[in-house]
Amino acid sequence: MSKTVINSDKAPAAIGTYSQAIKAGNTLYMSGQIPLDPKTMELVEGFEAQTVQVFENLKAVMEAAGGSFNDVVKLNIFLTDLSHFATVNEIMGRYFQQPYPARAAIGVAALPKGAMVEMDAILVIE
Repeated sequence: MSKTVINSDKAPAAIGTYSQAIKAGNTLYMSGQIPLDPKTMELVEGFEAQTVQVFENLKAVMEAAGGSFNDVVKLNIFLTDLSHFATVNEIMGRYFQQPYPARAAIGVAALPKGAMVEMDAILVIE
């Protein structure tokens, strides 16, 4: 099976030794996205704005691979403060429709660049 590197200039450039996503067959494995504005490579301010930016960054990479939120089968959410869980659920509802993907929400001590939220995803694109 071949692997294809997926890259979108509408999402932040990788800040390390990784690809934005790798497509293997019809499965897309997305790297974690933090709330960087792809134009400035700076974090956006505030938890809600950060969460929206992460979803928009994910969306840009998904679309570059020919996918969408409808194709997400697994979503991982990393939060530096689990008290924001309800806000994440509300914002997630703007991007996903039932049936929702499998999901994990994990509390972590810190994220790159001081972000409050990071997400990665796995998609199956038919």
